[in-house]
Amino acid sequence: MPYSRGSSTNIIVGAAALFVADTTLTPSTLETFSTEVSFRETLTNDAAYTNVGYTMNGLELQFQPDFGEVQVDQILDVARLYKQGMQVNLATAFAEATLENLLVALAYSDSKLTGNKNASTGQTLNLSAGDIGDVPVERGIVAVGPGSGDPLTFEDKERIYAAYRALSIENVTVSAKRDEPSMFEVSFRLLPEDTSGSYGKIIDRTYGQS
Repeated sequence: MPYSRGSSTNIIVGAAALFVADTTLTPSTLETFSTEVSFRETLTNDAAYTNVGYTMNGLELQFQPDFGEVQVDQILDVARLYKQGMQVNLATAFAEATLENLLVALAYSDSKLTGNKNASTGQTLNLSAGDIGDVPVERGIVAVGPGSGDPLTFEDKERIYAAYRALSIENVTVSAKRDEPSMFEVSFRLLPEDTSGSYGKIIDRTYGQS
């Protein structure tokens, strides 16, 4: 095979559409792909998922392994590293400052949000310190963005990021400023799913083949 510098079609540029599930996900509960349409359309038409709308600064997955060290007398550096922990985080910013998005960012249950913002009584998000035994709400997250491959062909490429158990753990700021938009920066801690021990999966797929 002749030498090649690389393939520019494998460079991925562009943001992803972010969907939040009502509950946690498992490998078997993730929606079935349609051969004809983007997975964005599939999730949009599923009442179990909510599109958070506009985001800022894209989506970032961070993998943080934790390694232990074995030191011996005969060398000044460590003789061996072993993996003793793992942490995975997903970070983004919700540019649409709705109470529904704030509820997700605060890891509140749906019962904290009441009313209708289009009614005279309005919509209310109850900010509660919680009670003994309260636990933050885990939700599934699915993001659909551009994939790798030649975008000029008849086939459409996309990359899907699925997180089975996501929990918001960082500080969330709600602001109203003259020179900045209101948005919610949120960092989700991903937890492994019970049966498979998997955090989720990343899928490259092609749809709409002619």
